[in-house]
Amino acid sequence: MSTKLKGAVARRNASLSDTIPSAAGTSPENRPRLVSIAGTTADARSATLLSSRALNVLKLLAPELTGETPPKRKWIPTTALLQKLTMKRLATARNCGPQTAEEIVKWAATRGVVIPPVHHAGKSLTAMWKDLELKFAAGALTKVEVTEALERSIRRRSTKIPLAFQIVLLSLISSACE
Repeated sequence: MSTKLKGAVARRNASLSDTIPSAAGTSPENRPRLVSIAGTTADARSATLLSSRALNVLKLLAPELTGETPPKRKWIPTTALLQKLTMKRLATARNCGPQTAEEIVKWAATRGVVIPPVHHAGKSLTAMWKDLELKFAAGALTKVEVTEALERSIRRRSTKIPLAFQIVLLSLISSACE
């Protein structure tokens, strides 16, 4: 590097250090905010960060759920996409494991969108059937819970549905037919 160029770089660095105050020892409110090229502050960027895996999962789900085609570069998922997102979709999405799904759910919550959990997540089929029987006896069983239980049973390729739950299904179907 020539001495002329070194001098210009040194002058530029000196002028920058004069205009940007040091952040050491200052409160977060008084620290200078760094503005990115897109115009968002560094604090705002940290609130919108998702891991690349979570972002890729959302990019894969966007065309299916909203019909939008996300760009290949930086992208922030829309609120419409988050509102159409379900735990069922996340559970079956490509490259979306439990940690990634949890990250997406937490990030959506910071954006004001609540993704409801699956009713019987983490329970065995036997425990799930018992819970449904108890809810039916209490009169608090919903169609969503029954549907989720049957879908999970099919997904697990279980051919055994307890007799008590078969009675529950029969009463639901017969009441719907009347």
